[in-house]
Amino acid sequence: VCSRAMASKTPVGFIGLGNMGNPMAKNLLKHGYPVIAYDVFPEACKEFQDLGAQVTDSSADVAERADRIITMLPSNSNAIEVYTGANGILKKVKKGSLLIDSSTIDPAVSKELAKAVEKMGAVFMDAPVSGGVGAARAGNLTFMVGGVEQEFDAAKELLTCMGSNVVYCGEVLTYFQAAKICNNMLLAISMIGTAEAMNLGIRLGLDPKLLAKILNMSSGRCWSSDTYNPVPGVMEGVPSANNYQGGFGTTLMAKDLGLAQISATNTKTPVPLGSQAHQIYRMMCAKGYALKDFSAVFQFLREEETL
Repeated sequence: VCSRAMASKTPVGFIGLGNMGNPMAKNLLKHGYPVIAYDVFPEACKEFQDLGAQVTDSSADVAERADRIITMLPSNSNAIEVYTGANGILKKVKKGSLLIDSSTIDPAVSKELAKAVEKMGAVFMDAPVSGGVGAARAGNLTFMVGGVEQEFDAAKELLTCMGSNVVYCGEVLTYFQAAKICNNMLLAISMIGTAEAMNLGIRLGLDPKLLAKILNMSSGRCWSSDTYNPVPGVMEGVPSANNYQGGFGTTLMAKDLGLAQISATNTKTPVPLGSQAHQIYRMMCAKGYALKDFSAVFQFLREEETL
């Protein structure tokens, strides 16, 4: 499909209005784009209706009304249903439509969705994100974009409304989902490490703010310690300062770590710390932490005497 002339301020479809999708879609509205929204949970759509967005009854209805659609979905099954289900995008997608998926899903699923989209004469671009909910609210996400190079400018027009870094990485879609999975495995490991170090320091009598300051001036510094600290009272504007509400849910982190485990098994790659992190986050889900931000691992370690 040849690159279309960009039609700024024409409607943009957005499917998936969760913790990440909600602020992303709001940033499109702030930049003047009419948004046609859908989420499987009607209450997620109510806020957007109040903000002037059009709300539809299905993903197919979005595809009928918009030829540029962004999806931000929590799992493989959600993505498959939204694209290929009975009321999915592909039931009413128009030829030449640009479909941008920012979900973190199995690379093999992403590849199959791309094939299904191409059969319908539309364009699929993979654009997983990094940065978390805070960056989504601020419009500072990083997008790693894969797909047809001629369509990158059209995708970038929309993605720059939601992110400060939009990087074209080539046409092989599976590379970027693989990179996102590796990134999130490392993030989970570093968050657990930060939580353990902070917990130990506190039990040794150190003030948590002082300990965080020392860590962030030392070789142990990482994003989990200096930008997203898991200890309540150390930083403002992060989930740990709000009873671990919002942010990147523990259940989503467990899902991403599961994807990493599948990939590690398929490639016969040893990931002992990734495996341990997966087990910890699965335990958290079973213990009532599923809807809390993944940084709640600090609270989990403090409360679980069995570990």
